[in-house]
Amino acid sequence: MYPLHRPRRLRTTPAMRRLVSETEVRPRQLVLPMFVKEGLAEPAEIASMPGVLQHTRDSLRKAAVEAVQAGVGGIMLFGVPAERDAVGSGATDPDGILNAALADLRSELGDSTVLMSDCCLDEFTDHGHCGVLAADGTVDNDATLEVYGEMAVAQARAGAHVVGPSGMMDGQIAFIRNALDAAGLTGTGVLAYSAKYASAFYGPFRDAVESQLSGDRKTYQQDPANAREAIREVQLDLAEGADMVMVKPALLYLDVLRSVAEVSDVPVAAYQISGEYAMIEAAAANGWIDRERSVLESLTSIRRAGADIVLTYWAVEAARWLDR
Repeated sequence: MYPLHRPRRLRTTPAMRRLVSETEVRPRQLVLPMFVKEGLAEPAEIASMPGVLQHTRDSLRKAAVEAVQAGVGGIMLFGVPAERDAVGSGATDPDGILNAALADLRSELGDSTVLMSDCCLDEFTDHGHCGVLAADGTVDNDATLEVYGEMAVAQARAGAHVVGPSGMMDGQIAFIRNALDAAGLTGTGVLAYSAKYASAFYGPFRDAVESQLSGDRKTYQQDPANAREAIREVQLDLAEGADMVMVKPALLYLDVLRSVAEVSDVPVAAYQISGEYAMIEAAAANGWIDRERSVLESLTSIRRAGADIVLTYWAVEAARWLDR
């Protein structure tokens, strides 16, 4: 007998495939992570992330305008200070590089995009950890919360629409929410890095922010072996008032992303991290894979797994491809 069921009928032409496509990636769903470095005379390419730059404040403005014109949904900003100390004091300084650059972008862009800020201390500390250290050298969770609260308020006042606490401190969402509300910043959102794993794929990002880290972050970031734990983290952040939740990394944790999407009643983000970017770029540069198809396939997989929002270094390029 010939087949009764022929699924190939729905794949016969581009128009047919477009008609029945289950998952869509649109520019508005993409967020561009950007780096601004204090004291730069001109933009500097990050060797381990071809095509990604450490920006000056002026080049950041121009690149951000281009991103908005391309249709991306938001920008996530990271700062690289000229000086660091044990408590990351540059993070709360209104004139520090991150807060100054946030003010630049808010002045330039207004409300034409969603301006997000990295609310974490790792770029600002001379030890590279995401919080302040106790006398025994461990990260002091509760002392760090105090700084996160100050940092969130400074970022919101500088112009961030959304702050993104990425340090994986217990109770960070509630503490930041309370600090923002007490400062009258009730309209500022909180994007919780709820399930952030102690991944081996952050290396190029640490080059981008010139991380001072020695050792690892396994005492506060999640064990890559654990999936149920991610759901607990998400549920705690939701209970503490998170406006959005995130899974990071994305591609190696699509199962976690799917599980989080099933339980979350707020938008779910996923961060396609630096190592994921670098792998595809390296393979494409060697001619082993088709770059554009690989990038778009990777973004589609993240959306298919359940992400409403994708942070990706390809946001601008992908937005242009998608709107062709």
